[in-house]
Amino acid sequence: MEDLLKQQERIDDLQVNGLKIIQNPKGFCFGIDAVLLANFVALKQNAKVVDLGTGTGIIPILLAGKSNTSHITALEIQDEVADMARRSVQLNRLENRIDILTMDLKEGEKILPVNTFDVVTSNPPYMHPEGLLNLEDTKSISRHEIKCSLEDVIKTASRLLKHLGRFFMVHRPQRLVDIMYYCRQYKLEPKQLQFIHPTYGKKPNLLLLECRKAANPELKILDPLYVYEETGKYTKEIYEIYGKRMLEEGRDD
Repeated sequence: MEDLLKQQERIDDLQVNGLKIIQNPKGFCFGIDAVLLANFVALKQNAKVVDLGTGTGIIPILLAGKSNTSHITALEIQDEVADMARRSVQLNRLENRIDILTMDLKEGEKILPVNTFDVVTSNPPYMHPEGLLNLEDTKSISRHEIKCSLEDVIKTASRLLKHLGRFFMVHRPQRLVDIMYYCRQYKLEPKQLQFIHPTYGKKPNLLLLECRKAANPELKILDPLYVYEETGKYTKEIYEIYGKRMLEEGRDD
């Protein structure tokens, strides 16, 4: 196991089905947004999935570890980060179910078969790159729209999805208008929206969105999800998310 680690890296236990992930504390580490997105995804048996901008592979690892048959292709533009993701896949012995491709997600439709995937997921960069001094820094690329824009993510998702395929994304509420605009532009109809609040009485700082390709219009607003109690502990709902063992037992509407 230790042979898979490079300098300054560590292995973190994901506390779910024995899953683990390799991370570098000095680089960009996954947050609760990735965990919430992975739990939000609805998977059917034998689903073909693409994760756009996978980072260290947290979403495909959780999806594969919490489902029986799904196969996930994950795209990551940064060589070192993609290498870390591959080693995490190896660590979890998921090589037959997860493929990590080092490539620009904007090139996805040139490499992957279009109109064929059941599900596309993405936890994209949230912020604009204005004012950044180092545009090649790993953290900057993960957090800011340097290598891809919101429109790039949504356009690629639409091209890869089959008719009525599902797109799942986590993002910031302040980008909601842009998100809805681009989704409609690229025929991804918003179907379910959930706002994530850090605690009770605080405004939402994340949103989860499910879209379906070429579906009829009708958006369902789900009950809000609160992350922390006033005591600083996770809410019951968050503990349930971390304890959920199988995604295929979840929403299937």
